[in-house]
Parts: sequence; C-alpha cells; structure tokens
Amino acid sequence: MARAPIVSREVRLVSRPKGVPTPANFALAQAELGPPGDQQVLVRNAFISVDPYMRGRMNDGPSYVPLFALGQPLEGGAVGTVVESNAAEFKPGDCVSSSYGWREYFIASPKELLALGGEIQPLSVYLGALGMTGMTAWVGLNLVEVKAGEVIYISGAAGAVGSVAGQLAKLRGCRVIGSAGSPEKVRFLRSECGFDVAFDYNVGPVVEQLRLEAPEGIDVYFDNVGGPTLEAALSVLRNHGRIIACGGISGYNDEKPRPGPSNMINIVGKRLTMKGMIVSDWRDRHGAFQREMVGYLRAGKVKNKETVVFGIEKAADAFIGLFHGGNIGKMIVKLT
Repeated sequence: MARAPIVSREVRLVSRPKGVPTPANFALAQAELGPPGDQQVLVRNAFISVDPYMRGRMNDGPSYVPLFALGQPLEGGAVGTVVESNAAEFKPGDCVSSSYGWREYFIASPKELLALGGEIQPLSVYLGALGMTGMTAWVGLNLVEVKAGEVIYISGAAGAVGSVAGQLAKLRGCRVIGSAGSPEKVRFLRSECGFDVAFDYNVGPVVEQLRLEAPEGIDVYFDNVGGPTLEAALSVLRNHGRIIACGGISGYNDEKPRPGPSNMINIVGKRLTMKGMIVSDWRDRHGAFQREMVGYLRAGKVKNKETVVFGIEKAADAFIGLFHGGNIGKMIVKLT
C-alpha cells in the first residue's frame, strides 16, 4: 500500500528585496511529496545554511550566481538523512549534503547529493568549517599563498568564513588581525579563535585602528566587507601586498552601486595584487580540503562556531539577521 504524501514546508521568494530584505519578501508554503521515482532519493533535511551571498541571487539583474525565481523555493546548502531510496548509491539512514536548503524534505537524483561520512558531529559542521564556508576560507589563503611570518587582516572576522580563515592563518604561522562589530565578537576572536589582535570597527575609523595594531603595515587583506574597510586596507598594505576579494557584505543591500575606494591608485604605487574567488571553481581540491580540515577538527586546532536558529519558519529571519550582525560564526537553521 502506497504511503500518504509527505507534507514539506518550504520558504519561497515572493518579491525581490529593495535594500535590506524584510519578512515580506518571503513566504512559508507547503508542498506534497510522493515516493521517489526510479533512481531518485527522498531526503529529510536536518540543518540548512543561510549565507550573505544569497542576497545577490534575490536581485533582478546580472549576477555571478543564478538568480532565485519568484514563487519558487529558495536554494542553499543543507545536510540531512535519506528517508527512502530507489538508487543503489544511497540507502535509508545515509547522511548527505545538497543544495536543497530552505525546505524540510526534497527528492533528488544521486548526482545532486554528496555522501557524508558523519564522523564529525554535529552534521551542521558540514555546512560550516567542513562545508562551503570553511572551504572558502581555505581557498582564499591558498589563492594568494599566505605563509608563515606574514601579517594578515581579516574583515568580517567573526562570521562563518572570517573566523575559520583566521584560525587557518594562525596554523600557518601568521600574525592575525580581525575586525568585527561588537565587543562580544571581539572577545570571541581573541579567546576562541586565537587572533593576535581584534578590534571593534564601531569604536573608531578602521584605518586608524589598523595603523595602531600594525604600525609597519599588513601583508594580506582577506576582504569580506568591501567599501570603506577595503579603502582602509589599501592604505595600510605594504608594498607587494595581496588582497583576497571574497565578499563585500557592506554593499549587498545597496540599491545602486556606491563609488569605489578613493585610493585605488595604491594598487599601482604599492604593486599590490587583488584576486577574486568563487569557491566552486576549486571543486577538484575538495578532497584535499576535507582531509586537512578533518585533521584540524579532530585535533581541536580549529573550532566550528555556530549561531543556531530553530525551525524552517525562522529561516528568513535568520537570513535577514546576517545583515544586522546577528551571528557569531556560521548561521545555521536546525530543522529536526
């Protein structure tokens, strides 16, 4: 006898945000899922990820990532458990990751799923330090060949990418400086992540605080913020310094482009290198990243910090919270 359809709640984009997203841009809906077809797998999500880059996918215009369609469930990183399988690659109980976030259940083909060993717990770590954000930090440091003895400054340092990047840079033998938006986050960077220096960018101009903490300049800037913070780093970078262009959250909600840094000419005079990155370009290095990061996590050399929100109905609030400094480490939505 066939089972009754599963009712899965999901979050849909119902309007394109103007400026900072609001709850009105999203709707919680239901979808009925029958049994998986031939060569298909039914998965129940346990954790889903919300990330700043998703903001660009909500616009109506050119983007480096595919845009979200109105009236359709959003997409994002997720980890969960196989419930039913009609594919030889997976069996019920297997742990998997996918891009089918923002929903409780989904049906997919095996090629859309990545098997997880589950040796590191909780499973949400595969969205954080062992997931896309952790790999983004790892890729960024490799992109400009960060090495021992260098001074690296990381903006947005208490976020998912920045906090891991700082820990990895310390393991490479760097002097690590980070900025964040509250005293609590500054304490987190110093006490839990091992940053040599951390400061609150709300206390005073970033360029002044950077010059105080790095009077001889910095070698590398890991940019998660853009805007005035990038301008400050351009002033403090040493000759032949490097910039890892990872993100620019300060401008994600701008309704029109803001002017660029006024001191871009420093790239010429200081012979700087600035490199952009998209983590998916490094898929062929995923195995190497996983092996290295699993070793660090098992040895307690890297900590996976999470801010956890409970329930699919809170997913939109969790996402919006990213733009108000509502997270320390990785923002996770727990579904089960």
